[in-house]
Amino acid sequence: MDNLRGKTVLLTGASTGLGPHIARRLHREAAKLVLSARNEEALNKLAAELGGARVILADLSRSGEPERLAREAGDIDVLVSNAGIPATGRLATVQIEEIDRAIAVNLRAGIVLAKLLAPGMVERRSGHLVVMSSIAGKIPSGGETIYNATKFGIRGFGLALREELWGTGVGVSVITPTFVSEAGMWAVTGLKPHPIAGEVSPAQVADAVWSAITRNRREVDVVPIQLRTVLKLQALTPGVFATTARWMGATRPNEDLDERQRDKR
Repeated sequence: MDNLRGKTVLLTGASTGLGPHIARRLHREAAKLVLSARNEEALNKLAAELGGARVILADLSRSGEPERLAREAGDIDVLVSNAGIPATGRLATVQIEEIDRAIAVNLRAGIVLAKLLAPGMVERRSGHLVVMSSIAGKIPSGGETIYNATKFGIRGFGLALREELWGTGVGVSVITPTFVSEAGMWAVTGLKPHPIAGEVSPAQVADAVWSAITRNRREVDVVPIQLRTVLKLQALTPGVFATTARWMGATRPNEDLDERQRDKR
């Protein structure tokens, strides 16, 4: 799939955060968008901005909602599983219902949508599936055990599904951004990440999604140059990386973030 002109793209998590940025980037490539999220007002506003994209309301944390979304979406050429929730905080302070919701939105929804939409793509021998992971799907961090679990999980799922669908005409890509400025879950905290992790812009992530689809890329790390070096170190010597990261405080629980999440609960 070297271009998106006339292709139907289902984008979850479309109403806020990275969603509108991804939607606008794919709209520029003349894709036909199906936008899904919980916020009807924001979805309708974005759809109007994009010249009348289709809107399907869905709360992916609720049982049966991913299945309904797949049915109502119909034939889809590209799935971009972008929906996600923070799920941060020490394990001892996280409620069981919060764990269930994080798994439902960050992990199960993307898996179910892929299962239901991929067969049609395989039959047509054309299509692409994009799953949104995170640097938290590569680097474990204290105070983010549940978020780490869901992002490690969806990343592993996407990479394995790519191998499963190899040769069918259907591509699978994993997007792995670090902390994103200006929009999204991290931006709303008002905090700054550790200098090693750095930040990237929503436009960089949206460009990565477009590039992943049109170039059938396995995994796109949307990270600053210093973090690329860190990721190579982790891959080669995970034990040394873990020790060094602890010493530098890069993977230590973020006290301010933990406090803000606790206040929300």
